[in-house]
Amino acid sequence: MVTAATLSPGTTTAATTPKANALNADFTTFLKMLTTQMKNQDPMNPVDSADYAVQLATFSGVEQQMKTNQLLEGLNGQFGVLGMSQLAGWVGQEARSAAPVYLGDSAVTLTYAPSTQADRAVLVVKDSSGALVAREDVPLSTAPYEWLGADALGNRLPNGMYTLSLENYRGEELLGVGEVESYAQILEARGGANGTTLVLEGGVEVDATKITALRVP
Repeated sequence: MVTAATLSPGTTTAATTPKANALNADFTTFLKMLTTQMKNQDPMNPVDSADYAVQLATFSGVEQQMKTNQLLEGLNGQFGVLGMSQLAGWVGQEARSAAPVYLGDSAVTLTYAPSTQADRAVLVVKDSSGALVAREDVPLSTAPYEWLGADALGNRLPNGMYTLSLENYRGEELLGVGEVESYAQILEARGGANGTTLVLEGGVEVDATKITALRVP
């Protein structure tokens, strides 16, 4: 079960206070240096007031950029919490992706898009070591296909992880190889620095952005 975290105002303040304090200290130091420069300048060759204006404007721009960055960091944190809260509702549903397929005791629902130029489509099945274990002619259709997980002799393959692809043929000519997507139940959703990762049946991990469809089992 995924528990959605909450981001309290105190948490945001604690994260940004050190940066704000550092910025204030830098600005104070800058003003002291600018005052010293004005006091010690050559009376016969004073610094143009426009130069001071440029320095102040430059520092002000940096200050505003830092404050903007702090605000964005806070917003990103809020968006991350919202994303996990929403993804909590995904757990238990079935997600469609092009990730490796876990073959258990039931058939696996596949989807693919055959080439419009093809007159034959072949499902290519490789095991976790990359060895070819089956080739199966499948319908030239975009409708879901229930894969039973059989080898070339019709015997059921052992439970485990498999990689699927679709070879498109016109006669004996191979036109190309396409992706095959499958549905698998979502067991867990994990948040991290690189985004949200979903854990599917068999321990398959897939980036949440790679999910193309959801359905209730």
